[in-house]
Amino acid sequence: MNSKKLLSETRRTFPAAKVQCQQPSRTLIVDATSPSWANTCSVLSEALENTLCLACALAGPCRVPLLSVYAVQSQQECLLPFTAVRESFPRVQACLSELRSLPRDGAFPAGPRGAARAAQDALQQFKQHSRHSAHGALEITILTSQPSKEMVKQLENNLKDVDLMSLRRIQVIEVLKRDFVEPEAVEQGGPAEEPGGSDIAILGMDIDVQTIEDNVISLEMLFKTWLHDYGTEREHVHLLLPSGAFGHATAPKPSLMCLKCDLQERLLDPVLLSGAADGTTRAADVGSPCQTAAWPATVLHKLRVVKALKAEGVCESVLHGLPLIIRPTSCWQLDWDELEINQHSFHALCHSLLKRKWMLLAKREPQNSSPNWSSVVHPYYVIVPSDSATLLLKAVATRELLLPATVPALLAEHPERARGPVESALNSLEVEVAYNPLHLKSNLYKYLKSVLYKPLQRQPAQPRDQRPERQQPKQHQSRAKATVAPLLMAPSPVQVLRPAAAQRDSCEHSLFPNEDEEFLQ
Repeated sequence: MNSKKLLSETRRTFPAAKVQCQQPSRTLIVDATSPSWANTCSVLSEALENTLCLACALAGPCRVPLLSVYAVQSQQECLLPFTAVRESFPRVQACLSELRSLPRDGAFPAGPRGAARAAQDALQQFKQHSRHSAHGALEITILTSQPSKEMVKQLENNLKDVDLMSLRRIQVIEVLKRDFVEPEAVEQGGPAEEPGGSDIAILGMDIDVQTIEDNVISLEMLFKTWLHDYGTEREHVHLLLPSGAFGHATAPKPSLMCLKCDLQERLLDPVLLSGAADGTTRAADVGSPCQTAAWPATVLHKLRVVKALKAEGVCESVLHGLPLIIRPTSCWQLDWDELEINQHSFHALCHSLLKRKWMLLAKREPQNSSPNWSSVVHPYYVIVPSDSATLLLKAVATRELLLPATVPALLAEHPERARGPVESALNSLEVEVAYNPLHLKSNLYKYLKSVLYKPLQRQPAQPRDQRPERQQPKQHQSRAKATVAPLLMAPSPVQVLRPAAAQRDSCEHSLFPNEDEEFLQ
């Protein structure tokens, strides 16, 4: 993985007053021409439905503003035109039903050309849609079982003369069977990168190419990347350390070393899903004095490191709130030299903390100085190193929040009659080396789908006793009544335009025959 890929992995949003939406709209293009489509269809539909029910239920700013879905077989077909995801879960489910109903025999020609044409059509539709409302940029994800290089070649041929100003990124995901995926990718349950690299530069932009296993967990984790913040307008956190900590002996005492970082959620906040049951919306409390929100990142946080802590000296009981991941920033407004220096300094900090087995205690600085600055709450956090090039940010309790607790000492000796049954119970438990949350399900998806599901509403028929009185010929009344029922039961009314002669011939079958006769007269 090259440095450019590293710097573009984490993208964040800082909504400003003049920017309506920084999150990209999404187009998903599904290549259904593979012989293995029968298996891929079921796991793809389930993974997409799981992710979109979260996107519909999450309170706060919409994380997937617009979504369109295309299927490619003998020709491309738009199953879902650009639709606002929130409040549209029934339409999403209708689209997934159409996706599941596609033929599964795989008896279709290869689909790279059809997928490229679908991408071209999506760009055209998005451009037209953007004329009426601002929806940021567009990201196109293509799922295919065809060789990714052939798909990229077709994209280059079809899009070379297309305006790509509104396109942020194209992602080509090659879906492989289990036998063709490397074991470590299977263990992680996520996308596996191609050994030869994941970025192919064409059309003046990078096409992200990945391989992924055709199971629900892998595809679900792919779609869940849509829920991350994708803005890179500015960094999220300034991590301030004493400059002397890195050997700058000649630096003035008050000077600080500033690492510019981004925040990323590790978990979805269950509080943001609590309003799904009663239909209320509850946004993240960004202004809370004891919270630092990662999404949406509306303000620049400054964390001043006040001291170091021995890792073994921090009790888990005083840590609270959801953890946030700290990464070196990928803000596009910084020049490459500054980004590179900042990234190297961040990695050096991670290595040093691991080597010393330290955590950092940091205080959040107030956003701005005001006359009542003395009444501002200063939350504290611990910064925990890891084996990766990231740090973990966790809120830590202060004196005001701490409650008294009586913790009895552990007895050095205990009776055998008590120890024996406990040891027997523990020996009967299955032991896992590490906790993997992918192995546990809480039934949340099923619950959210049942709450969000609302049948598509059809236009209610006006009762006949409330309609304006019309003098219908008696010979047509019974025929009109017999015609009303099947029309109201039809799944979707369709207007059919006929020539005048054809209308005259079919006058008897009209819902309101007298109207047709009066018009023809």
